[in-house]
Amino acid sequence: MPQLEAVPAIDFQSETYKDAYSRINAIVIEGEQEAYENYIALSELLPNHKDELVNLSKMENRHKKGFQACGRNLEVTPDMDFAREYFARLHGNFQKAAAEGKVVTCLLIQSLIIECFAIAAYNIYIPVADPFARKITEGVVKDEYSHLNFGEEWLKAHFEESKDELEEANKENLPIVWQMLNQVEDDARTLEMEKEALVEDFMIAYGEALSNIGFNTRDIMRMSAYGLRAA
Repeated sequence: MPQLEAVPAIDFQSETYKDAYSRINAIVIEGEQEAYENYIALSELLPNHKDELVNLSKMENRHKKGFQACGRNLEVTPDMDFAREYFARLHGNFQKAAAEGKVVTCLLIQSLIIECFAIAAYNIYIPVADPFARKITEGVVKDEYSHLNFGEEWLKAHFEESKDELEEANKENLPIVWQMLNQVEDDARTLEMEKEALVEDFMIAYGEALSNIGFNTRDIMRMSAYGLRAA
């Protein structure tokens, strides 16, 4: 019996797809750029871990170049102005915390919120990506777990003295994630990435990270609710 040709569900060359991709691609490029800068800042705040954090920053820079190549492959110019505005609040909160020497807040924003956000988005994107971007993104996801792990391990080792600041930083920054998801819901759907799946994957990754650090289930549910109120 002859095999039927699979009909591609997504037209990667359509103007609608490319328009949405110009913003989504810009977001991942900017996200990796900010992660690069954030890990450099953390390396100054945590001199005992400088080499490891500088290595993480270099990894983020490689990811950025990979995602820039994904845009070029589809002949799409990323909308970087949109992406910088998109990250402005998280970026500002990280910068403020770094200036105040608040390592715990910086780690929550970068190593937990941003890394879990990235892991969720990349895992949802991989099955619907064009072949070039799929290969790049699969490699990136493997690296992101090691970045998440650094924050988890440091915060776990300093849990008791970090707990109050973690809760406060969560309260301030988690709602921003939901506003960010809402902002790109239509573009993500054009790329066949459903918001509900993104939310679910993020909540699972973020909840597991909080659990690994030392929070109990009740704490995690309470902390996660700050985000859901803004969804």
